[in-house]
Amino acid sequence: MLVLGIESSCDETGVAIYDTDKGMLLAHRLHSQIDLHAAYGGVVPELASRDHIRRLPLLLRETLDATGLGMGDIDAIAYTAGPGLAGALLVGASVAEALGVALNVPVLPVHHLEGHLLSPLLSADPPTFPFVALLVSGGHTQLMRVAGVGDYVLLGETVDDAAGEAFDKTAKLIGLGYPGGPALAKLALQGTPGRFKLPRPMLHSKDFDFSFSGLKTAVLTAATAPDFREEDKADLAAEFQAAAVEVLVAKSMAAMRHTGLKQLVVAGGVGANQVLRVQLDAAAAKRKARVYYPELELCTDNGAMIAFAGALRFAAGEQGGDGSGRFAVRPRWSLQEIVQPVVA
Repeated sequence: MLVLGIESSCDETGVAIYDTDKGMLLAHRLHSQIDLHAAYGGVVPELASRDHIRRLPLLLRETLDATGLGMGDIDAIAYTAGPGLAGALLVGASVAEALGVALNVPVLPVHHLEGHLLSPLLSADPPTFPFVALLVSGGHTQLMRVAGVGDYVLLGETVDDAAGEAFDKTAKLIGLGYPGGPALAKLALQGTPGRFKLPRPMLHSKDFDFSFSGLKTAVLTAATAPDFREEDKADLAAEFQAAAVEVLVAKSMAAMRHTGLKQLVVAGGVGANQVLRVQLDAAAAKRKARVYYPELELCTDNGAMIAFAGALRFAAGEQGGDGSGRFAVRPRWSLQEIVQPVVA
C-alpha cells in the first residue's frame, strides 16, 4: 500500500509517500515558513494558511516526481487533523479529502503528536514497543508510556509553557531573532552555565510534570537588571538551556525508573537540541538504557511522520473515512482521546 501523508498544522508544509509493502519512506518534501513569519517574530495564522495553499500542490508534484509515481498509484491518504492552527489544518484536510474522493481511496485523519511519537520508528535502527516517550516541542511537553499504536498512557506534562515555547520566549527576551529556540541554543554554546543562577522548576516534585513559565520569568528578571550587558547574553542563554535540559533529563529518567522500561524515545522539535541529546544519552547509559531519536530532518513537523502513522493504522486494520468527503479538524485534541486501531 502506498500512503500519501500531508502535514499542515502550523508553519511547515509537508508531503510524503510511505510504502507499506517495502516498509520504507519513498520520498518526502518539506517547506518551512520561517522567512515568511520572521518579520512578525512569530507565526501569523492567516499567512500560514495562505502559504499552505500555495505550497501543497507544488510539494505534492515534487514528491510524486521523486518516486516516479503518478497520482493514480496512491492507495490511501493520511493527513494531520489536529492539534494545530484551525485554518492551517483545514488546508491540508481539504486537499486530502478532495484527493480521496477524486481517487476513490480511503482517507485517514491523523493526530499530529502521534506522528511525532512514532517518527523514531522510521529510523534504520528503531525502538520496539513498549517504550517511554518524551514529546518535546514548541507546543507540547509530555512523557508517555507507549505500548503500541494508539496505546498511550500519559505520565506527565507541562502545567504551563511547553519547553520549545520557553526557548522561543526566552530568546525574544534577550533580543534574539526568530525562530528563537535554535538561535538561543547556538548562542548558549558561546556562554558558560552557572554564572547566572536560574531555577529548575519542579525538579523535585516527585511526579512527571513540567513547568517552564517561572524559568522564563527568572530570565526576564536577569535580563532587565541594571547591570545586565550585551556580553552577558551568552551566559544567560547557556544557563537557561542548562536548567531546561536538566529538568527534561531528570523527569525522563524518573519516568523510566517508574515504568521499568529501558528505551526512551524523544520526538518533537526540541529533540534536535544537541545538549539535550548528549545529556539524555549519558543519563540513559548509566541506567543501561538507550535513547532513540528521529532523524534530524524529521524532528520538526513533516509529512513523513504523518504518512508513517497513517500507514501503521491502515496496516492494523483501520478503514479511513466513508468516502463522502466530509471532514472536521480538531485544533485542540488530546492524545489521550485517540484509540488503538480496531482490526477489521
